[in-house]
Amino acid sequence: MKWLASLILIIVSTSALGDVVAKGESGFNLKITGEVGISPQEAYEQFVRVNEWWVESHSWFGSRDNFSLEAKAGGCFCEIKGEQQVLHMLVTFVNPGEEIKMVGGLGPLQMMGLHGGMSWRFEALEDNNGTRIVQTYNVSGWAPGGLLDLADIVDAVQTSQLNALIKQIESP
Repeated sequence: MKWLASLILIIVSTSALGDVVAKGESGFNLKITGEVGISPQEAYEQFVRVNEWWVESHSWFGSRDNFSLEAKAGGCFCEIKGEQQVLHMLVTFVNPGEEIKMVGGLGPLQMMGLHGGMSWRFEALEDNNGTRIVQTYNVSGWAPGGLLDLADIVDAVQTSQLNALIKQIESP
């Protein structure tokens, strides 16, 4: 029974919380947060090594090993497997250890003609004993039937991505 309580505590402590801040027929705004017990710089460095934590079921070619993130303006958040290549997002802003901003539509959003701006911020907790990771994603465009239902789906997927990053950071 003790191990079950410990497992629940671990799951709760490492789970990111996603929130659809706003949604409408032509767009939505997500904010997802989680906390880890390492410095913002260390969390940022793990984030950049996206091939170590990305959820493989959310890839075009089935393996996180194909992912890379060039942490520089104009850099590519890409998935490349030989001649098969995807530019998921384009890096627009880098402040190492603090924030990365990207633009683009992830996964099926690309071919739906949707566009988004995404930010990953790494904020020191007040006691300097960890980091709050804050991901925001603002998506806009037009889709048949509107975007109201899509917001919750994208929120769930992006929350799973932040949870995967947290799990990678927290794993021994």
